[in-house]
Amino acid sequence: MATDLTREIAIRWQDPDPRHVSLLQEGGITAVAAVPHPAFEQACRAAQIQVIPEASIRTVELEQAGRAAGGDLTVVKAGLWPGTRNPDPALASATRSVWLDQNCYLVRYLQALYPKVPPVLGYLPDEDAGITSGRAVRFESLELALAEAWLAGGNYLMAMDGRFREALLGGNQAARTAWQSLGRTARWLRSHAPLFRQPALPLITVLVDAGFMSHEIANLCFRHNVSPALAPASDPPPPDAARIRLLAACGIAAPQGPVRDRILAHATGGAVVVADEPGERAWWRIPGLKLLRSYQDREVFAAGQGQIVAYKEPVSDPGECALDLIDFAGRDYRPARLYNAQAAVAMA
Repeated sequence: MATDLTREIAIRWQDPDPRHVSLLQEGGITAVAAVPHPAFEQACRAAQIQVIPEASIRTVELEQAGRAAGGDLTVVKAGLWPGTRNPDPALASATRSVWLDQNCYLVRYLQALYPKVPPVLGYLPDEDAGITSGRAVRFESLELALAEAWLAGGNYLMAMDGRFREALLGGNQAARTAWQSLGRTARWLRSHAPLFRQPALPLITVLVDAGFMSHEIANLCFRHNVSPALAPASDPPPPDAARIRLLAACGIAAPQGPVRDRILAHATGGAVVVADEPGERAWWRIPGLKLLRSYQDREVFAAGQGQIVAYKEPVSDPGECALDLIDFAGRDYRPARLYNAQAAVAMA
């Protein structure tokens, strides 16, 4: 039976050796991608660890995901290694918030745009993931990479950086402690898998497409704890103001025809729709709009039973847009709230 990477604790394993199998068990590993090695494969089978031929893993870039055939062994090479970005000390201030890179949004983004592709991240410990040459990363960061992917409803095909692997195989106690902690977390995640496979609360739903700004709005919505549900701009959910209080349709290509009508039906049905195309490109203009309020950067219109919030210019700051969505939804309709926890990401 084919391996389903979304359900396994899987890792890429270089230079396989039967002596490594006990370590794999300790790390909670249930599937390993490796080059052919009969003795290693036999030892893994005896330990009930699945062995995946490394050559059978299909790795695609995020930009290619829409053209990927999908399949259980497809992974997307996208994501940043946890904890690799250092804040610029020149920008430090007493009120500056903590910056935290996270890959949670990528899992939800893949699920929304490319449902045929398994939401499995496959980034490597390289410069593309933020690890520059000679950069040392904390041993515990591998555990965080796994946990954030699972918490978002996906998975991460783990890959160890060379320093961690060398220290672990060499018996370094700090590396062994981090590896044992990974094992405990991995076993807990797998035993609670149904908890992480539930759909997101759709109170704030953000429409996404493959464009750069749409991608960044999704990213910053998770970073700023909007805790949105993501849906494809090409197939918006049907209007239901009791469940979807705000539908963000900014940063996407202008919708046409029935797709446009379905988006705007959210507003006339009692929800708030947020758009950002101005002037002649204002696809959101419908008969009967009544201007309620005008601000420097946006206007608010009554539309049927709901409202349309229209930016006067296309969104250029996705972070500000994300924070605006929280305000537009109102305090009673936020899917999740965190206080004094700038280094946390909430998903509901």
